Amino acid sequence: MNSETVPLYYEEVGQGLPIVLLHGYPLNHTIWKPVADLLQDRARVIMPDLRGHGRSPVGEGEPSIRQMAEDVYALLEKLSIDRAIVVGQSMGGYVALSFAHAYPRLLAGLGLIATQAEADTPEKRQARLQTASEVKRRSLKGVLAAMPPKMSPRADIQAATHAIIADASRAGVIYALKAMADRPAALDWLTEIEVPAVVVSGLQDAFMPRERGITLAQMLGRAWLVELPDAGHMPMLEEPRAVADALLQVLDCVQTPGCQG
Repeated sequence: MNSETVPLYYEEVGQGLPIVLLHGYPLNHTIWKPVADLLQDRARVIMPDLRGHGRSPVGEGEPSIRQMAEDVYALLEKLSIDRAIVVGQSMGGYVALSFAHAYPRLLAGLGLIATQAEADTPEKRQARLQTASEVKRRSLKGVLAAMPPKMSPRADIQAATHAIIADASRAGVIYALKAMADRPAALDWLTEIEVPAVVVSGLQDAFMPRERGITLAQMLGRAWLVELPDAGHMPMLEEPRAVADALLQVLDCVQTPGCQG
């Protein structure tokens, strides 16, 4: 399905086993920099802007999470990477799961941050499509103004996410909303993932109910759950050390023969 891939802008630091960090909607790679700084002594950390976000083009074709995963695959091919730990936050988690399903041989480990395996309910799907329609007609800033307060209970994190959202692309926002609205559930094949994995949930997350993280950790065969009592939807900015430590635990397990997670 990779015929319509777009070249993703990315930044990277460090050396070692690659860890690919995928951001959520409607953000960009910069949300991962505090975590990348903590990982770079142990790993090659790659932070792309997903399709239509940051400095990556939106491209053509029907919006889909699977197509966004194909973009990530194309980036790894370009970088001659044949094995990586793939990590995603929120929408980036949907992309990471899609990548894991499509390319299990490339997956060394998995990190799922503030995300879920369930598809949207009919009501949530309709709400996303309605927002996409509003973005076409109204100011992007006006439509997305309510998001930063829900991202985190902390004012500094709200300000940081507001600045990123202010630079979002109208076409990219519409693409992401439609892609998320139409994504399939991952529940039917989640147990097929056999690599070490970690699920990180913020217990103050206004978008993702706690039970979604619990479900992910229970269904993944070699996963553990990290719950952060004071974090919201942005643990990589709220508690970068805790997120980095969780990912280093995955890295250690990947590199330890016989580790079962």
